[in-house]
Parts: sequence; C-alpha cells; structure tokens
Amino acid sequence: MAAEAEYESVLCVKPDVSVYRIPPRASNRSVRAADWKLDAPDWTGRMRVTARGKVAYIKLEDKISGELFAQAPVEQYPGVAVETVSDSSRYFVLRIQDDSGRSAFIGVGFGDRGDAFDFNVALQDHFKWVKQDNELSKQALAPDLGPKLDLGFKEGQTITLNIGQSKRKEKSRPQSSGGLGLLPPPPGGKIAPPPSATSTNHSTEPLTGGSDTGCLLDFDSNNSDSQVRPTAPTTNTDLWGDFTSDSLSSQPAKQESSSTDWVQF
Repeated sequence: MAAEAEYESVLCVKPDVSVYRIPPRASNRSVRAADWKLDAPDWTGRMRVTARGKVAYIKLEDKISGELFAQAPVEQYPGVAVETVSDSSRYFVLRIQDDSGRSAFIGVGFGDRGDAFDFNVALQDHFKWVKQDNELSKQALAPDLGPKLDLGFKEGQTITLNIGQSKRKEKSRPQSSGGLGLLPPPPGGKIAPPPSATSTNHSTEPLTGGSDTGCLLDFDSNNSDSQVRPTAPTTNTDLWGDFTSDSLSSQPAKQESSSTDWVQF
C-alpha cells in the first residue's frame, strides 16, 4: 500500500489557465464568475491534474520553470475542493492548501470550453474508479453479506419430468412432380368386338390388345384350327387371302376366313 501511495499518475494537463482572487462569500448562494475581474487575472500558468492513490491533486505550475504556485488536494468530486460557478462552464472555484494545512479559495478559468470539459471528465473518471475500488474491497472483506440465491426445493415442492413422451409431428411427404401416375393407353387401332357364337365351332378367348398384337393372335388361331381338324382339306393360310381370292366354295371355309379377318383388324 505504501508503494501504491507513492506512485503518482497524470490525469490531465492544460497549458493555459488563469487564476482570480475572488471576494468572500456573503451568503450560501452560488458563486458567479461575473463578480470576478475576468479581464485582469492575478496569475496565469498551466494546470496539471495528478492522482496518488485515491486522492487527486490539482497543481498550478509555471509554464516555463514548472515551479509550483498552488495545489488543491481533492478527495471527493463534486465536493468542497472543486465547485462550479452558476453562470459559466469555463470557470471553477478551487480550495488550495499549503504544507502547513492553511487553505484559501481562488477562482480558475480556461480560455477554451474544451479544456474545461477535459478537466471535468478527468476528475469524474478518477473518482468513478475510486468508487468501484471501494465496492470491490468491501465485497472481498465481507463476501457473505450479500443475498444468496437459493435454488433448492422448498418443503413439499415437487417437479415432474416427461422424458421421451413428447409427441412427434408427422411430416407429410412432399409429392414430387415426377411421381408415378396412371399409364397412358397404348397407341394403335381400336379394340375389336368379341366374335359371335356362330362364327366358329371352337372357343376363342376375347382379345384386348391393339393391332400390333392381332397378328400374333391370328397366328395362334390358325394353329388351333389345324389341331381341331387335322384331316380337313388344305385351305389358303394367307392373311389377305379373303381380299384377293374368290374361289372359296365351301361354307365352313368362309366362316373360318371371316374369323381370322376380325382378329387381323
């Protein structure tokens, strides 16, 4: 702690500052800079704001030699050591002290408002740090004084957990645009009607195929005719014979050729 108290840090430096001798206060009313002789300052020099430990020091020094003119120790801001005036933001009232402990009040002013703003902010930041350091020190010394967070169950309090019983929503399958549908009808001619009962004397299955399959069925029909009547006289097996030949004289032969014609179509 002793080494920390000896260490001095610089918070702010302003090269141009004016010092005024202010009249004694007649009452507790706020101080006005207009009551000072602003056009004739009593001293001019530079201001250097330092910090040693938790105390800030406002030092008024000579611009060239750096000789100390006056010093104002600040233990709290805002407070008695530094006060603002009511009619301007560029002027302040400082309480200076010498080594023997004697104190006096003087007025200081900045030529630029930016310099006055920097001086004010430097003091605010320092004492903000002092406040945070004091709070941390209190918490370190008495960590059990703060309220504790009780996460335990109260008497008679229960809790219910539903694990693995959540209902899963069924996701509908997206229908693809290229899905399977009804097949189109096969290309070809018209479906032939079933044969009449008197056309042939043997049973023939109804055909549902197109014109391309008729030729194969026609070939099977000729084979079945040859198997039923193996001793029948030889007839014309040409598929187009009924359109080109007129020499068929027997009635059974005509009926057989007509049965093959509707299968062909």
